[in-house]
Amino acid sequence: MSMLLAVHDAYNTVVAQIGNPTPETPPVADKLMKLVRYFDWFVMLSGVTAITYGGGRFAWEKWSGGGLESPKMVAGAMIGGATATSAGTIMNSVIGS
Repeated sequence: MSMLLAVHDAYNTVVAQIGNPTPETPPVADKLMKLVRYFDWFVMLSGVTAITYGGGRFAWEKWSGGGLESPKMVAGAMIGGATATSAGTIMNSVIGS
């Protein structure tokens, strides 16, 4: 029984010495966030480009009377944009700004 009390006292001593550490940002966090912002900008630019291209192709297919494959492109770009937007929101809520 005294051995258990000695272990408990040693544990309390070690825990009291550790204290409550304060969180701090990693050294390269600002550069990583800059890279994430660049990637976010690229995703938005590629989404706008894909929707614009799909819309132009849709108009061309409609005008020339060809098969309509471009609505799938526009829908895919819209779904990709919604997914990318949701990923950013989820990441911001998990990481916190």
